[in-house]
Amino acid sequence: MGLKEGGEMEIFSNEIVFRGHPDKVCDQISDALLDAYLKLDPKARCAIEVMGGKGKIFISGEVTSKANVKVKKVVQRVLRDVGYSTHFKIVNNLGKQSPDIALGTNDLVQGAGDNGMMFGYATKETKEFLPKAMVILQKFSMAYDELRQKDQRFLSDGKAQITGFYDHNQLVKIKTFTICYQNTEKERDLTDAIIKKMALDLCQSYDLEVEEFLINPTGRFFLGGFDADTGLTGRKIVVDSYEGFAPVGGGAFSGKDLTKVDRTGAYKARDIAKKYLIDHPNANNCLVQLSYAIGLSKPLAIFLKVDGRPVEVPNSLYEECSLANMCHDLKLKEEILEKRAQFGHFRD
Repeated sequence: MGLKEGGEMEIFSNEIVFRGHPDKVCDQISDALLDAYLKLDPKARCAIEVMGGKGKIFISGEVTSKANVKVKKVVQRVLRDVGYSTHFKIVNNLGKQSPDIALGTNDLVQGAGDNGMMFGYATKETKEFLPKAMVILQKFSMAYDELRQKDQRFLSDGKAQITGFYDHNQLVKIKTFTICYQNTEKERDLTDAIIKKMALDLCQSYDLEVEEFLINPTGRFFLGGFDADTGLTGRKIVVDSYEGFAPVGGGAFSGKDLTKVDRTGAYKARDIAKKYLIDHPNANNCLVQLSYAIGLSKPLAIFLKVDGRPVEVPNSLYEECSLANMCHDLKLKEEILEKRAQFGHFRD
């Protein structure tokens, strides 16, 4: 992005889905189950997929663990937390991890749980080292979640999108702020005004003008959640990562234990990008790519691009990016991973 010929600025859009969006609910269920297994059995191997819709929630995937997790109880707790009914038929179809995969991920080998490439990104546009429009949508999504818990007119499902004008990769003005929020369709003039003010206050805190608001453009949003749509774990990987401001790897995060480099490698790539900008005051943005092969502990390749130019990677970084070192350095075993699934995996 940058200034076009004739002084015209670039236009770019990014989006987020609310915590109560069906895909996000499935992500949270996947990670809540993962947390439950890891709490009882830190060596559990999990790849948990969830699909929900039309009165049923299917739990599938692979789990190898000594833990006895009450799956239905965990699922119902997440549903209550996001503001959903718990009256769903829950189908538990979990199996065990393939022994062929286990050969490369056991405690002796400590290899990556799959092939793949992961990306990390950081920019100095905000104190969070994230794009400004991305931070605004994350904060808006969190504020909406607080609002719907206090005011029953606001329901769980929804999403928001910013279409902005950019000059040299900097957001300078918002062209359109689009908000779709599920609600009771009572006192819509009042609820729309509340939503608009919440968004406007947030944008003004970043000295950003908004040219136009689009709020529930179809005119109505009462039916939502699993009653209106199907949810699926991992379908919002762009929202989970950088909302389109950086490339996305091939694998989703939620439901996967820490041997899965789709998750751990992506978290490490973000950590590398942030640290590079902190250590190099003149750099403005950093993109990192890691790639792994199943069963091998160290990355096949590490790529760094700073302000659009490739940067030489020190050999020591390969050791730092071994699976065991990543888990140790990032302290991921101490995290409640479900929290990452709620409003985006990278928020600070």
